[in-house]
Amino acid sequence: MAIWEEVRRLNQDLGMTTPTTVFLVRHGDVHNPRRILYGRLPRFRLSLKGVEEARAAGRFLNGTPIAALYCSPLLRARQTAREIHAYHPGLPLRPAPHLIEVLNPFEGRSSAEVDARRGDVYTGVGPPFEQPRDIVARTLRFFRLARDRHPGENVAAVTHGDVIVFAMLWARGLALTPENKADLHALGFTGGYPATGSLTAFTFRTDSPRELPAVRYFKP
Repeated sequence: MAIWEEVRRLNQDLGMTTPTTVFLVRHGDVHNPRRILYGRLPRFRLSLKGVEEARAAGRFLNGTPIAALYCSPLLRARQTAREIHAYHPGLPLRPAPHLIEVLNPFEGRSSAEVDARRGDVYTGVGPPFEQPRDIVARTLRFFRLARDRHPGENVAAVTHGDVIVFAMLWARGLALTPENKADLHALGFTGGYPATGSLTAFTFRTDSPRELPAVRYFKP
């Protein structure tokens, strides 16, 4: 089933007439032969696999009416957005600094070190580094911007894994904790984490800033 038909059916099930849907797209796979946590480090580009994943996301959205395309300022997100934009060439492509990667102290260190912590880059970490509540606060600012600019329309935005994870936890009314991040199968992430090139749709049916959106996860 096409993604737009799936979202339309969800909207009908929820009794929505003019919902606003924000598709958060995780960037494609990254060329990272040294296997480090790259975070906000510069010059980390898509791998060949990542380019194909970005194109698959673009094809998956093909046929969906999209009002605007946003992306994190990091290279891998911009490259992913460009591949999606090729399927929607008339769209404005806009920066979304609110959706940048998490600021954490593990950048440049071995991915194995973070894996041993089950992806927890938050416990025992203080300023200037981010906590989950900081990530959600800036993501909600982006959601508000998208809903104000594009009411009743669909928006796509390329971002990063933990941004999507904590937005999903928020939308489900769950605690924003590293423990909940480490156990995501119940949220529909079949691989335990948002896959590269995947899309998570957040659908808002009102203008209320307190609304928790309906959420669907798609892996092209």
